[in-house]
Amino acid sequence: MTRRPPRFVLLLAVLLAFAAAALPLAGCGSEEPETDVPEGEPLELGELEFDVQITRFLNPDAPDDSNYLEGAPSAGEDQQYLAVFMEIANEGEEPNVVPYPFKIVDTRGEITLQTEVDNPFSLVAGTPILPDQAVPGAETPAANGPIEGAALLFLLDETANENRPLKLVVPGPTGPGEVELDL
Repeated sequence: MTRRPPRFVLLLAVLLAFAAAALPLAGCGSEEPETDVPEGEPLELGELEFDVQITRFLNPDAPDDSNYLEGAPSAGEDQQYLAVFMEIANEGEEPNVVPYPFKIVDTRGEITLQTEVDNPFSLVAGTPILPDQAVPGAETPAANGPIEGAALLFLLDETANENRPLKLVVPGPTGPGEVELDL
């Protein structure tokens, strides 16, 4: 004769199966912002929202790129300029500043720090961002240029370009976030 389990054991098993199936759905309505996003999606870190418009290599011999490279150090023979154009919005009620340093990390874990450049198109560390305002400001060359974003400049070794995807590591008030760059 086969022995059947008591009804409460069956009921408990059904309830446990239901709870296990419902667990993945529990986070669906979560307001927790992503800290690892693809280029083109906003990255929220604390009260700051980082929006990468475009990433591209700059050619120092091209007239269109010369403004972005004004004041930049010379590139070595095995280096190239990478510009990440972005907007940073302050969604909070308190003033904030452009953080520092931004980094590029390749698939091998090699890190390249941003090259500090101060020209009308640059994203300059420490620039104030007032509540409900953004950098670049509305009446600046960076905001009114063809890309409509301020440039972060990186001097990358050519090997980094071979180790894609590259990630932009963004320092934020609540910890770093990452943007996978679309190159």
